[in-house]
Amino acid sequence: MKSELLRRVAAARPGDTLMDLGGDGSDPTDDYPDFAERLGLAVRDGRVDRGILICGSGVGASVAANKVKGVRAAVCHDTYSAHQGVEHDDMNVLALGARVIGAELALECSLAFLGATFSGEERHRRRLGKVLAIEAGETD
Repeated sequence: MKSELLRRVAAARPGDTLMDLGGDGSDPTDDYPDFAERLGLAVRDGRVDRGILICGSGVGASVAANKVKGVRAAVCHDTYSAHQGVEHDDMNVLALGARVIGAELALECSLAFLGATFSGEERHRRRLGKVLAIEAGETD
């Protein structure tokens, strides 16, 4: 799914620079936490604006990516959640389950995610601030 998704996103968004930071599934020793961390660090360090993770269900990759400070990852298998997660929650990593959705829906979710922008509305900034406070360990 990944190579097809990369090709189709590149065609749909010709101004974007895409980076492939993961394996192709052919190495049985590849583990999703390694790739989730690699992508999370790229987001955290500003080498990429956003990232898309693909694993079997998307769940494990999402959990692992969220361990990197500054990453807000979610599994989304519908276009509404993919764009709303960015608009309301400033989500910066989309996780997709290759065993859950097909290539066409993965493309639609990816394009919705990449095309969305954080709204900046006061309520969304307030909520994001609370999430960031949790991440920083500033709550009990």
